[in-house]
Amino acid sequence: MKIKLTCLLVLQSLFLWGQKAETWTVKLPQGVLQGTLLRADSLKPGPVVLIIPGSGPTDRNGNNPMAHNNSLKMLADSLAAHNISSLRIDKRGIGQSHLKNFNERNLVFDDFVNDAVLWINKLKSSSYFTKIIIAGHSQGALTGLLAACKTKPDAYISLNGAGYPIDYILKNQLSTLVPPVKKQAYQIIDSLKTGKKTAQVTGPLYMLFRPSVQGFLSSWMAYDPGKILAACKFPALIIQGDTDLQITLDNALRLKKFKPKAKLIIIKGMNHILKPAPKEQIPNLKTYNEPNLPLHPQLVPALVRFIKNINY
Repeated sequence: MKIKLTCLLVLQSLFLWGQKAETWTVKLPQGVLQGTLLRADSLKPGPVVLIIPGSGPTDRNGNNPMAHNNSLKMLADSLAAHNISSLRIDKRGIGQSHLKNFNERNLVFDDFVNDAVLWINKLKSSSYFTKIIIAGHSQGALTGLLAACKTKPDAYISLNGAGYPIDYILKNQLSTLVPPVKKQAYQIIDSLKTGKKTAQVTGPLYMLFRPSVQGFLSSWMAYDPGKILAACKFPALIIQGDTDLQITLDNALRLKKFKPKAKLIIIKGMNHILKPAPKEQIPNLKTYNEPNLPLHPQLVPALVRFIKNINY
């Protein structure tokens, strides 16, 4: 018994020794983007997953000022336990990706896409990785999809990613507002869809449609995830939680409709941040600030099966 225990401790120490977290950077004219590469085994080449975070000021770990849940850090750690490396990144202007004179007023969606392309090319330049997989969460799913179409990685994964253009999703999310506010929101969305900004935004809609982000929102609305996925050729996995309060199940079904060959996995009881949660809003949202709550138990096995069965 003592010998078995000693062997187990040795194996565990070797596994932990093999995992290696490194700070990776890519340079832009305005500054430096930063991410964390977690090597699953420093002595053996294998697959790597580029993890792209979702909307707003969400960092490489899946956290932002309003939600601390460590979802993307947990995802990276879990993949490493299955000998899959990962690179999780801070978007420009977020976390440690500092740019000189950064102003959200000048930001457009393609900035995120072009940054993701730089990260993918950096991964491709390394002989250490046998496969490169792009995994985008929420808004990051569209960022990753557009970047994947430009760089042709070995596979693409949508984690609770949109299947409709963002203007459609925003209208769906805001449909329960009181009629006067809802009408104003829809008018702003329709205007931004045509490229026209709204100067006067007041009350509860200000944070969402403040003038400084309208250009970004307008550029985001130009993309239809379903049509883009259909046009690009690579193995794809669509994962959707059925208790996601932000991206509803019909988004995943629309992605699958546009790309029938894509693998679709619907995880019962998984919410937007990839954790187990009921459909009821209050307990669901509570998980957004529970950093020690594990990921949904079905998520990582589904990812590992897909990654390890990718055909070149």
